Amino acid sequence: MNPYQKKRYWKFFLLIFAAVIGTASIFYSNFFVKKMEREEAAQFQLWVKVAEQRMKFYDNDLFTPVFEIIKKNNKMDVIVTKTDGSIYVWDGLDTNKTFYNMGNGKEYDSLYFEKQLARMKKQHKPEPMYVDDMQLLAYYKDSFILTQLRFFPYIQLGVVALFILAAYVAFSQARKAEQDQVWVGLAKETAHQLGTPISSLMAWTELIKSRYNAEEDPLVAEMENDIHRLEIITDRFSKIGSKPMLEDHNVYAVINNFVNYFKVRTSHNIKFKIEGDTQVRALLSVPLFDWVIENLLKNAVNAIDNDGLIKINIIEHLAKEEVFIDIIDTGKGISSSKFDTIFQPGYTTRKRGWGLGLSLTKRIVENYHRGKIFVKESELGKGTTFRIILKSSLTYEPAINN
Repeated sequence: MNPYQKKRYWKFFLLIFAAVIGTASIFYSNFFVKKMEREEAAQFQLWVKVAEQRMKFYDNDLFTPVFEIIKKNNKMDVIVTKTDGSIYVWDGLDTNKTFYNMGNGKEYDSLYFEKQLARMKKQHKPEPMYVDDMQLLAYYKDSFILTQLRFFPYIQLGVVALFILAAYVAFSQARKAEQDQVWVGLAKETAHQLGTPISSLMAWTELIKSRYNAEEDPLVAEMENDIHRLEIITDRFSKIGSKPMLEDHNVYAVINNFVNYFKVRTSHNIKFKIEGDTQVRALLSVPLFDWVIENLLKNAVNAIDNDGLIKINIIEHLAKEEVFIDIIDTGKGISSSKFDTIFQPGYTTRKRGWGLGLSLTKRIVENYHRGKIFVKESELGKGTTFRIILKSSLTYEPAINN
């Protein structure tokens, strides 16, 4: 069973578990609700019979103590009305609400009784009572416990859902951590494996230079640049999962060095231009920051069909003590609806590609350099401007999160 199938299995198991718990909870709670409804209905029937007798023998001192005991033990809210709807008597209601203070006395709160009676009529049919040839109608309301018990299954389902959600998140995080460890191990092993061929290439280059007197050969120089590039890439992979070291660097010099390497390996129809302050400094991890510039320049090159210009503008914002780096291309542009989407893992417009470049770029800028990167502006058919914002090295205090 592959990892994807296992993940689906656990999701299915959690759903089945939730369904079983929810069904059992609702069934069991409904069983008790029905039982309490029958008991309260029987209790109400008893109250009606006792009330009829109490009204008939109210002046009989022999029965009065019995009636008072029954009244005190009544836990139900009851309202008895005449056939015309007027209230005849009530029992169990909150005495603090049946009357309200009015001046020096108390006034009957008809609105409170109307609300209680309306609720009772919705819950149960009236029970007829007969006192001295007068017909009355008795209503009652579900007890507080019964009302709460009806909502209990849904509360329990909510708790179960939260528990399952927490378990799923914990499981997903554990799986993600495990996958991250696998990728970190794979990256370090890749860096280790690249070390041997890179050393061999360096030796072969030195042999070519000495045997063929190619010290000044531009092709050999470019070969050395490529080998150096492979060393940087190997260094990147070896440091994945570790905290990068940020050092004070001249931003213009770092960008210019990479552009000089990159433009030689790009179509001659695409021109590169770097403008702005040449003395701006920031704390950078050069191997990682080169990766950022590389990804942005590659995207800019892919966006340009034939001839075009890629311009990098470096600006120091003294008031905010920040460094703005704008990468401007004359490519096909990006729809405004995609400004945020392009930074999501897996998003790509190319037939070949993983869609991880800009996602990785955003992580390097924001997580490792505590900066910002976003699409400043773009117009279809005219080009795009990406902006990177970094804190200047004079005010920067790194707090690196992997």
